[in-house]
Amino acid sequence: MKIAVFSTKKYDTLYLQPALEANGHQVHFLQTRLDDETLALADGYTAICIFVNDSLTARGIEYLSKKGLKYVLLRCAGFNNVDLDAAEKFGVKVARVPAYSPYAVAEFAIGLMLMLNRNLHKAYNRVRAGNFSLEGLTGFDMRDRRIGIIGTGKIGLLTGKICRGFGSEVVCYDPYPNSEGAKEYGMNYVDLDSLIATCDIISLHCPLLPSTHHMINSETLSKMKDGVMLINTSRGGLIDTVALIKALKSGKVGQVGMDVYENEDNMYFEDSSDSIMLDDVFSRLLTFHNVCITGHQAFLTREALENIAEETASNLEAFINGIEPKGIVKSS
Repeated sequence: MKIAVFSTKKYDTLYLQPALEANGHQVHFLQTRLDDETLALADGYTAICIFVNDSLTARGIEYLSKKGLKYVLLRCAGFNNVDLDAAEKFGVKVARVPAYSPYAVAEFAIGLMLMLNRNLHKAYNRVRAGNFSLEGLTGFDMRDRRIGIIGTGKIGLLTGKICRGFGSEVVCYDPYPNSEGAKEYGMNYVDLDSLIATCDIISLHCPLLPSTHHMINSETLSKMKDGVMLINTSRGGLIDTVALIKALKSGKVGQVGMDVYENEDNMYFEDSSDSIMLDDVFSRLLTFHNVCITGHQAFLTREALENIAEETASNLEAFINGIEPKGIVKSS
């Protein structure tokens, strides 16, 4: 089978190529991002493999289904970038990798918390410049802090578990609670308003759905504790960035750690260091000393890349053999 892999980097090829070619498939790796303008690059491929910032619209699915497309393999957990209604209509099957390495993302979320709390990003740059002053670097003990986890899939639960290791109190919210998992890790469910209003640190671990888009907005931000720390390693669209900037300026939000950004599609995963930053909102975020932004790298561990490759190959083989893969995604 011919497979086109879009938005590939060296680390993708390193792990995906042996996993997909082991079953005799012909794999073509493309650095190009898939969208309505680049659909022709997928002509004649039975399967395509895409990542978080590729876009497969209804138009794209209709076009490619007529060119022989049968399978869409998402090498990520999110699936908001694929029109699932169109996929069902045109008989294109879609699968994702729902749990490539929850440890990778959970550990990264904790890393952002510690970096912001202890001002490691500032200290690193100071020492390199010969400045050994400790002024402005005071943090707080994680012990006994109240930490809120919004979204209790595997990543959210593991993030809470690690926080419990610090001696923190951890509360969580999810419209579909995992009471057994939360109890095992010493976490308690509360309603969303209570979590937002009482937590010192709030960490987001939700999929991006119409119901979760801009769930962190001017209203929810106004209910948070003064100086709250906000962490997002899930999807950028969970946060209304303009509202977040206003909350940072007022001091309502004390610290922000973001591995994702709502308008990252045409920016992340590329080296644009020689270009002018055209996104004024993102540029404004970068001016805050209490904001730490990374480029969607929370997933990037060797173990996660191996799991992504293996699960992607497994999803494809299941489709070929008429078996429903565990990563299948269907229209709601």
